[in-house]
Amino acid sequence: MSTEISLATARGTLTALRSGNPDGPRLLALHGWLDNAASFIPLQPELKDFDLVALDLPGHGGSAHRMPGYDYVFVDWIHDVLDVLDALGWKTANLLGHSMGGAIATMVAAGAPERIERLALIEALGPISGKAEEAGSRLRTAVKARRALDGGKTPRVIPALDAAVAARLAVSQMSTEAATLIVERNLRSVAGGYAWRSDPRLTLPGHVRTDEAFIHGWIRAIEAPTLVIAADPAPVYFTPEARDARVAQLQDGRCEVVSGGHHLHMEQAPRIGSLLREFLLTR
Repeated sequence: MSTEISLATARGTLTALRSGNPDGPRLLALHGWLDNAASFIPLQPELKDFDLVALDLPGHGGSAHRMPGYDYVFVDWIHDVLDVLDALGWKTANLLGHSMGGAIATMVAAGAPERIERLALIEALGPISGKAEEAGSRLRTAVKARRALDGGKTPRVIPALDAAVAARLAVSQMSTEAATLIVERNLRSVAGGYAWRSDPRLTLPGHVRTDEAFIHGWIRAIEAPTLVIAADPAPVYFTPEARDARVAQLQDGRCEVVSGGHHLHMEQAPRIGSLLREFLLTR
């Protein structure tokens, strides 16, 4: 149902899965942390009327990693997405983001409002915030982890697909079917089995987290109509109280709460697809 495409950008070649109607509304989808474009495969039949491009963010899936010696700084994700829009020849587009991809989509819409028609977010509205009193310890932890990373380390060999899926399920609550889709795209063959394709630097702790007041300011800068789809129960880093306070900052936005897990767009694709169609096709 989809075709893999490659997109040349300033920081390397990025891959994506393209599906749907080439003449339909343009929709760029951004996945969550350590996921990849395959996380949107369950939504493809629900969004068949769109020109849907599900991106592998840098360091994920088949996309290029950051150059040696560089880190995954949050602001760079914004320019990665804008570079992808340019590579696609899309002056404007709708933007769909899940989790980390939703945080990135939020910042793109705030930073380049002229490029985004409508903004649909699943389990996100802005990045994870931090507390000022924890800034010093966070910085020290991140610096230590970064300096200790062995860039030349031989990749760990995973003997079989089932073992890789089990490893993902041990750290993520989702269905086996959803985990398998993500894991299959994130593996490469090596002697004796498989290795992860994702960049090990993605697992390093971030050096900086922004205060909630700054995030509210960014959200207020979003001009596009916005739909937030949130799971119940909510994750600890996106509590209902924090979520509602952020939604209240939107110029034109609403929130739909759906019972389910963090990957509800994979596990409840018909329900989420219906919400997305209703929102994205409204003019």
